[in-house]
Amino acid sequence: MAIDTLHKTTGSGHKRPKQPPLRAARKAGGRLWVRLAVALLLVVEVYPLIWMFLTSVKSNSDYLNNSTWSLPATWEWANYAEAWTTGNIGLYVKNSLLAVVPALALILLLGTAAGFALQIMVWKGRSLTLLVFLAGMMIPPQMILLPLFTLYFQTGLSGTLWPLILTYTGTGLPLTVFMMATYYKTVPRELFEAATLDGAGILRAFWTISLPVVRNALLTVGLVQFFFIWNDLLIALTFTNSQDLRTVQVGLLNFTGDFGATQYGPLFAAICINVFGTLVIYLFLNQKVMKGLTSGAVKG
Repeated sequence: MAIDTLHKTTGSGHKRPKQPPLRAARKAGGRLWVRLAVALLLVVEVYPLIWMFLTSVKSNSDYLNNSTWSLPATWEWANYAEAWTTGNIGLYVKNSLLAVVPALALILLLGTAAGFALQIMVWKGRSLTLLVFLAGMMIPPQMILLPLFTLYFQTGLSGTLWPLILTYTGTGLPLTVFMMATYYKTVPRELFEAATLDGAGILRAFWTISLPVVRNALLTVGLVQFFFIWNDLLIALTFTNSQDLRTVQVGLLNFTGDFGATQYGPLFAAICINVFGTLVIYLFLNQKVMKGLTSGAVKG
C-alpha cells in the first residue's frame, strides 16, 4: 500500500503546477496591450481609406460647406464616371501601364541577369562592378533629369513614352541588382555544380535553374519596383510634354474647373481608383510573396 501510494504521488500521473496568478495576469495584460496596439494601427491605416472614399461621393458644395468628417449629404456616384471620362483617368491608367510594364520587365530581366553574373559566375572585377551598381543608388534623380531631357530631345524620343521606360529602367536597376545579388548569395552552389556536371551551359543554368529558385525574390523585387514606378511624379512630370502621354500621378493634377477651382469629388474618385486598384494588386501578390520567401532550394 505504501508503494502504491508513493507511485500515485510521484509517478507519471504527476500534474504540472499551475502558473502563479500574478504571472498569468501579467501575460494577459501583455496580450491586451498588443491587441490594443494592433487595433490602433488598423484604425490609422483603414480610416484614411474610408474618409477618402466618403469624400469621393460628395458634391463640391458638400465638401466645401460641411465638415470634412461628415457623411455625404447626397451620394454623388457620378463623380466616378466624371473622373473616368471627363477627367481622362482611364487614359492616364493606360499610359501608366504602357510605361510601367515594359520598364518593370526590363528591370527584372537585367537585374536578375546581373545578380546572377555577380554572385554565381567567377570573373575578375565583379566586386568593383557591384560597387558601381551600389553607387548608382546614391545618385539623386533630380541630378539626371536635365541631361536626360536634353538627350531624349536630341535623339527624337521626346513626345513618346520611351523616356519614361528608359529612365525607370535605369533608376530601378541599382536596387534590383543589389537585392538579387544578395539573394543569389544564399543559393547553394551545389545546384550549379551539378548542372555543370550534367552538361548544362551558363545560359541554361540561368534560365532553367536559377530563375525557378529566385522566383520569390523576383516577385518581391517586382512588387517594390512596381509601386516605386507607379507612384512616380517627378520623372513623369518632366518627360511627358502632352496631355495624351500623362500618367496617373500627373493626371491627378488636372482635376480643376473654371478659374482653377478644384473639383474635389471627381479628384477623390480618381484617387480612389488609383489607390484601391494598386491595393488589390498588393493584397493579391503579398500572399504569394510571403509563401516561402526565405525557403532555400535544397530542403532536408
